[in-house]
Amino acid sequence: MNETFLAIINPAAGGGRCRELVGAAAARLRSAGIAIETAETAAGGDATGIARDAYRRGFRKFLAVGGDGTSYEIVNGLFPDCLAAVSSNSTAESGSSSGESERIPTLGFLPLGTGNSFLRDFGDPKAADRGLEYALRAIEARQARACDVLRLTHKEGVLYYINLASVGFAADVAALRHRRFLGFGHAGYLASIFLSLARLKRRPFPVRVKEQDEFDRRRCLFLTFSNSKFTGGTMMIAPDARTDDGLIEYVRWGPIGRAGLILNLATLYDGTHTRHPLAERQAVPHVEFQLDAPVDVMVDGEVMKLECRAIDVLPSALRVLV
Repeated sequence: MNETFLAIINPAAGGGRCRELVGAAAARLRSAGIAIETAETAAGGDATGIARDAYRRGFRKFLAVGGDGTSYEIVNGLFPDCLAAVSSNSTAESGSSSGESERIPTLGFLPLGTGNSFLRDFGDPKAADRGLEYALRAIEARQARACDVLRLTHKEGVLYYINLASVGFAADVAALRHRRFLGFGHAGYLASIFLSLARLKRRPFPVRVKEQDEFDRRRCLFLTFSNSKFTGGTMMIAPDARTDDGLIEYVRWGPIGRAGLILNLATLYDGTHTRHPLAERQAVPHVEFQLDAPVDVMVDGEVMKLECRAIDVLPSALRVLV
């Protein structure tokens, strides 16, 4: 197994901030005795192809250098190729000595992009070093832990994620930002929130969890299917999520009105929205959808139109340095 880390770099991440800072970060890791090779992306989707090719060539350790989108692409490059290793690891943990667990990939993060939600689950989210410094220390310490990977099956195929998938209000905000305000930074994000409030949509997304007899067709503000707590950098959509429990944290917020949402908007940032009378949360192993057309879905910060079919969990399918 190749012990070298492949740092997959999105130089345009963070408005070009990544390009300016990555050299010093890589130099610090090399001085700590960590072997690193680098590969840069030039367009969306490149990180997926780079990661897939590297895994097939024997790389098992990766660094996502950029934002949430970079790590999302890397995860989708590693899967489904490493699924056999995941299956073998489950057998190994039950007493087999297959050795296939060594094929499970490790992912570290150099958060130099705009959004870096996943890292906020670890340590103190209010600490001043939640970003690059925290990530560098975790990599230097080889501070690895198991992490579930969620698999979303849709009409056109399959994708994988480690943070969150959402439909409804959160996806509406993300879609509006991508389509109209992508180059405006945090101001564009705030504009997307307030425009989505003005257009507020509350609609059904038929979903069934925990082997329920019927699909839930009630109108709602949003549904989220999370592996970790945060999205949008600081929004704590799934405060009870755990990245290694083998479950999907399902949060539903019912058809709250515009005034009610404005009054409760701050609760999306501290996680107390789940206590609202219209909110529900469950930790579930599997989710089924019954959509009749594609809808906007936000997955780990990426926005796409998908006709979702199901979400399930690949327990401990990844190691993360956090």
